[in-house]
Amino acid sequence: MPGVARGICELTLETADLPGLERFYRTALGCEVISRQEDRVWLACGSFARLGIWSPGEKEFGDRGGRHVHFALSVGSGELAALCRRLDEGTIDYRGPVEHPGGDRSVYLEDPEGNVVEVWDFFERGEGAREGVSALT
Repeated sequence: MPGVARGICELTLETADLPGLERFYRTALGCEVISRQEDRVWLACGSFARLGIWSPGEKEFGDRGGRHVHFALSVGSGELAALCRRLDEGTIDYRGPVEHPGGDRSVYLEDPEGNVVEVWDFFERGEGAREGVSALT
């Protein structure tokens, strides 16, 4: 039976500094604001996903904040070099590009809340590359 999930639709992070974390993702990764409310900001994260930045507190579906280990964002082949230049210009610390077995590569950075963000060309290169599968860029 084929899987039902087609990808990540949204990921939400919690912060006490809503403007600061928004600024980080806009500066480091070029995420654009989709919408802004008193207790949250939604940022575009590729064609079919959004990144939520929420202030602490219970939300409408009983959501509660918590510590994330790390998450990965997908980029197209060749886009990691441009990302590294962007991060260098913004004096944002990062590690990589790190080449994985199979040839795919990642850049790792940490946001101001301590979340580890991996930017990965997995679906474009190496083991992750599959015919008919493309990154959400």
